[in-house]
Amino acid sequence: MTTVPMSGRRAQAARNDEVILDAARDVFVADPGAPIAAVAQKAGVGISALYRRYPSKEELLSKLCLDGLLVYVGIAEQANAELDAGADPAETFTTFMRRIVDADTHSLTQRLAGTFHPTQEHNRNAVRAGELNQHLVDRLLEAEVVRPDLAVADLGLVFEMIAAIRFGDDERRGQLRHRYLALLLAGLLLPEASPLPGPAPYPGEFAGRWIKTP
Repeated sequence: MTTVPMSGRRAQAARNDEVILDAARDVFVADPGAPIAAVAQKAGVGISALYRRYPSKEELLSKLCLDGLLVYVGIAEQANAELDAGADPAETFTTFMRRIVDADTHSLTQRLAGTFHPTQEHNRNAVRAGELNQHLVDRLLEAEVVRPDLAVADLGLVFEMIAAIRFGDDERRGQLRHRYLALLLAGLLLPEASPLPGPAPYPGEFAGRWIKTP
């Protein structure tokens, strides 16, 4: 399939959009209550140019979280495809966890849940992510490479715990996140470990955070 190159104006618009989204992620992960003007300032664009692309802060937050969700879905699809192709389950799980940590999708979840009204596209992809997670965990349990009491909902909180490490520069933050991911993986990949205290998150405990309050 041949890709039709974008015109100069469209290519510039795409670059501007990427700059805006990168700036918005940095600004709102640091402070979800920051004004949209802070995004324009960090991106180096005029506020009118930003509003032409995203008429409201809520639309910008919505776009950020949808993009993060799509990244998660893509990584989960890749892990399931690798298992289907005969990859080692323990290695596939470890690689999946590392890819999600590197993508840092859960910083968005942690900081932006409840700040906008999810759309049907958000909900559809959230369902897809849940299905992929369930399929992955079922395969891992069947292969007996993870502890038998691992629940799908445990993964979300593991990723959020890792995402809570936000100090240091990018390199140091990455080192620390992977250090503590390794410690957590040691507990997940040991089926003979003692039972976990307390139940996994209940249905609705995650989803309830996305209900925007007045």
